Amino acid sequence: MTAPIPRDIPDLPAVPGPPTLLPSPVPATAVITPVRRPLVAVFRLLTALLAATGVALELATGGPATRTVSHFTLQSSVLLALVMLASARRAWSARRPLPGALTGAALLYVVAAGLVHHLLLVNASSPFATEAATAGTGWHATASHLLNTAVPAAAALDWLLLTAPGRLHLRQAAAWLLYPLAYLAFSLARGELLLPGTQDRYLYPFLDVDQHGYKGVLGNALLLGLSLYALGVLLVALDHIRPNPLRRRW
Repeated sequence: MTAPIPRDIPDLPAVPGPPTLLPSPVPATAVITPVRRPLVAVFRLLTALLAATGVALELATGGPATRTVSHFTLQSSVLLALVMLASARRAWSARRPLPGALTGAALLYVVAAGLVHHLLLVNASSPFATEAATAGTGWHATASHLLNTAVPAAAALDWLLLTAPGRLHLRQAAAWLLYPLAYLAFSLARGELLLPGTQDRYLYPFLDVDQHGYKGVLGNALLLGLSLYALGVLLVALDHIRPNPLRRRW
């Protein structure tokens, strides 16, 4: 037999404040099954191969390797190829994506390099247009189109169609300027170490100290830096207002 239930049950003491949830040691992957994204991995692998092909062609046709690898376009394409390879591996194995600060930086640099090429270097109305940028033929022209058009377009498509939004933050836009500042210092130091009259002593006409002087070069660099920061802020803003392309499971 069971004991009778007492009529007078003492009241329990009130809980002081709302209950707090203790942090769980169980990872999210133990609750939510990771999703492999093979199509995304294939696209990113192809983008990395596209960038690597452009870099290889540029190294083969662009003259001395030490001069070619000093271009901002080539360096940013190498960075994008490495980022895309790592992102493809993570998408294939259902691992967490790379940090948004890294992928956003790679995207910003290749897009900025493409815009500088099309708006300043090959645009006939630009004061910085050069014959060397427009007179390329054969494999050299192919490398230029790959690095300055195809690769930025593929990187932008990956960001818009295959990446979850809201991963970029405004504080990252200022940090992304550290590499362009370092490249400016490298470009000016390289020009000082080379003898006057050396071919391609300054790799970009807007950074040519012989033609514009340090005052003009620093003014050009300031305008480019502000434009690059504005482009970074625009990417962050678009990243927070664009729709999520990954609502459906792959």
